[in-house]
Amino acid sequence: MKRSLLLLGICLLTVSFVGEAFGQQKKPRIGIAGIQIENSVFMPNRQPIVGRPITMPDYLSQDSAMGRAATWLPSLMGYGGGRGPVTRESYEAFVNEALEIIKANMPYDAFWFYNHGACSVDGIDDPEGLFMEKVRGVIGNDVLVTTTMDLHGNPSLRVALYSDLITTFRKAPHDDWRESHRRGVVNLLDRMASGKGRPPYKAWVAVPVLLSGEWTSTRVEPAKSLYAMVPEVEAMPGVTDAGIWIGYVWGDDARNQGVVMVYGDDKAQVESGAKKLAQKFWDVRHQFSLEAPGYDLEKCLDLAIASNKKPFFISDMGDNPGGGGSGEVTWTLARVLKRPELQAANGKSLLYCSIPGDEMVEIARKVGVGGKAEAYVGAMTDNSYEPPIWLSGTVVYVSPAPDPQAPVTPQRRRSNIAIIKTGNIYVVVGTSSPTPNLEGSGVDPRTMDIVMVKQGYLVNQWYNMKADWVMALTRGGVDQDFKSLPYKNIIRPMFPLDPDMPDPELNVMFIPSAKEVYGR
Repeated sequence: MKRSLLLLGICLLTVSFVGEAFGQQKKPRIGIAGIQIENSVFMPNRQPIVGRPITMPDYLSQDSAMGRAATWLPSLMGYGGGRGPVTRESYEAFVNEALEIIKANMPYDAFWFYNHGACSVDGIDDPEGLFMEKVRGVIGNDVLVTTTMDLHGNPSLRVALYSDLITTFRKAPHDDWRESHRRGVVNLLDRMASGKGRPPYKAWVAVPVLLSGEWTSTRVEPAKSLYAMVPEVEAMPGVTDAGIWIGYVWGDDARNQGVVMVYGDDKAQVESGAKKLAQKFWDVRHQFSLEAPGYDLEKCLDLAIASNKKPFFISDMGDNPGGGGSGEVTWTLARVLKRPELQAANGKSLLYCSIPGDEMVEIARKVGVGGKAEAYVGAMTDNSYEPPIWLSGTVVYVSPAPDPQAPVTPQRRRSNIAIIKTGNIYVVVGTSSPTPNLEGSGVDPRTMDIVMVKQGYLVNQWYNMKADWVMALTRGGVDQDFKSLPYKNIIRPMFPLDPDMPDPELNVMFIPSAKEVYGR
């Protein structure tokens, strides 16, 4: 019912703005900016943040009701240019460039921060919050702000202060990412159409739990039931939206922890909903576990080689680039290549996805399919665990050379690959992606005995294909052995680092709006 009313409000808003052509009423002006980076601080390499023009989502297309409901003014989105913490210099340059565009597009009636929430920058403890603060300094605190985030991000107190509305994903893997960002925009348009403006009550609760997505997948319990409570709280009268942020376990600042946020127009209901979600989150902390069985690498390989199920998937969790790892750690591949069962003439086949190695891709193009190629791969900057590997084998596939004038996009990086066969091991080289573009390669993962991917929980592409699956506790910048990570700045005690910690108070804090704090 509530969602139907929101959509009705958007339709009414669209109708009301039709009068713009007759000079009766102008469309609201809504800005967009964000930072989409998830990067572990437990890595030696550094990366720049790269500001790119924002591609508008389909639900804001010019021929859609939501697209016509406002004048949309995108600025820049900050993306990663590698792995590891972002350099402060590049962060400050990105912020200044975005602010110039934002200033040029003024004035604004509303603003949308499209953030991930897990960006780490050298010397800055809350990069998204600081960015939002600087943008607010330009656009003012009268502007209605919505923030949409990944549930593995961190809504710090600063992020909460500068957001009037805020929402996050409710599924991991993130099958609902599109609808979650859309929900934040729907709520923004609805509050403007109804004249309600910013909700008066915004509850924030710190939950001292710090776990990874691999331990909190919403496909399985207890996260499945925990997150099922979120729409129930959202449906409470006087509540606009609710969210549970698992947080980012490979960050190391005071903001890195679990958080619950609920906001709306009824203080008692908002507070009750926030308490309910936070208490449940804390109560189930001991029940969280890996989605699939987790073992050391050698045991995972033993199980896969002995199994009659195919394809048998193994997650190389420690270097998952989707979780903030570099994607170039060679620790796992070095050990896979040494397994004699995978080199034997009648041995089982294994597809490894993937390892960076531009030199190998170029050599593969020169020798062609069927030729022998040799080169170092991986660990070009992140060699903390293992040096680069000298890979030698037969070229099974090499992609056509990309247009040098074309922009370097994630899709291009996933497609610029070679597949090198050594023994019965097929190594995808040229990308760190766990989902490289294998179309036209002649290599079908479904026919492989074993598929190993640099991933934690499997995305649906692999999850729906697997015949069996284990999660390998491998080395890398997103190591699942949380107790061994050298935390210095998170607030302790913290579960599971301090498993016997006393129950926290789980206090509900009502966060004011930036307008209330500054009075202007």
